[in-house]
Amino acid sequence: MQYALLIYNPDDDVADQAQRPIDPGIAAVLARPDVTGWIRLHAPGSATTVRHQEDRTLLTDGPFIDSKEYLAGLFLIEADNLDGALAIAGELLQEARPGTAIEVRPLLDGRFRGA
Repeated sequence: MQYALLIYNPDDDVADQAQRPIDPGIAAVLARPDVTGWIRLHAPGSATTVRHQEDRTLLTDGPFIDSKEYLAGLFLIEADNLDGALAIAGELLQEARPGTAIEVRPLLDGRFRGA
């Protein structure tokens, strides 16, 4: 089964991810065959939110939600079940910055079909 691991960092850790090297411990997890894809996102201030409202398209600079955490990246993994996905998330948390949270969600059928 495919799962998405949504990586959230504290909002006080907004240095642009693209400028940071990947931690060697995280890189080791990313290199495993059960990690089928991953992305890092630029800082939340680089976002533009597109919203449909009253038959108009509205653009807002920055992320739409105000939160104490922001979505920093996304990992796509293959795991036999939720316990397997949680184990991978736990490994990543051991290497992550303090305050990082990982949301584990199963994927619905779609175009993504692993590597």
